[in-house]
Amino acid sequence: MAMHVFLAGGTGAVGRLLLPLLLDAGHRVTAASRTPRGIAWLRAQGAEAVRLDMFDRAGVLDAVAAAAPQVIVHQLTALADANLADNARIRREGTRNLVDAAHRAGVERIVAQSISWAYEPGEGPATEETALDTDAPEPRATSVDGVLALERAVAELPEHVILRYGMFHGPGTWYEPDGPVAGRLRRGELAADGSVTSFLHVADAARAALAALDWPSGVVNVVDDEPAAAHDWMPVLARALGVPAPAPSQGRPGWARGADDTRARTAYGWQPREGSWRDCFERLAADRPTVPVTAHAGAAR
Repeated sequence: MAMHVFLAGGTGAVGRLLLPLLLDAGHRVTAASRTPRGIAWLRAQGAEAVRLDMFDRAGVLDAVAAAAPQVIVHQLTALADANLADNARIRREGTRNLVDAAHRAGVERIVAQSISWAYEPGEGPATEETALDTDAPEPRATSVDGVLALERAVAELPEHVILRYGMFHGPGTWYEPDGPVAGRLRRGELAADGSVTSFLHVADAARAALAALDWPSGVVNVVDDEPAAAHDWMPVLARALGVPAPAPSQGRPGWARGADDTRARTAYGWQPREGSWRDCFERLAADRPTVPVTAHAGAAR
């Protein structure tokens, strides 16, 4: 059924891939951006666009009321500069403003972006029933507290789907050749230890958000099916970038355990189309011109 969707974060890494999917599916979309350039891009794609700062509470309340959507899709992040404090703030304040706007406008359904690496320490990939890491020390506590605030606010609406995404790779992410992870790897700043990550291609994240318009309320891990330790994935990325890989090591923080995607696959019939992190990193290698590299002495996390 076609719906009117209010898309917050329409020009972000996921939002810019999600917008054409929504439009192609027949949905009417009102999307928000902070900048004139973003507004122009949204309109060029076929969306109705509103210029909006998500920290402007009155502006958010007015914008959602004026749009009168049937569902809000929350893909807001502040990760372009890899600033976790800014991202936690948008999860707290931006989400609060969106949810309050939904209450005021009578919007009962929301689909929201969360993360799958905020779970408490343990062995094996975490399921949706695993508790979040509420005892985490700083700096991790900042991120976990932001996730808690987001998920609690979103759950106030009678229909809510919380997508606990894996670590994004693909266009516009930290794992692109010019991204911050690639930069740290080039500088020898990362350790290839036993820390486990569940990844997700941003295009698959967008497809999940589209599908979630019809999913029942609740939390769902949306990840690829290959949780990987850093000493497994980091050499593949290093080879793709043409830089030396850190020496492999063991040990991991207890929370670095990956996430289980059984619910998404079995209950909702969702699965990634872009392949695993391995497929993505190997595509980077195939696209990279051959250049000589030199070894570095070692790495520190």
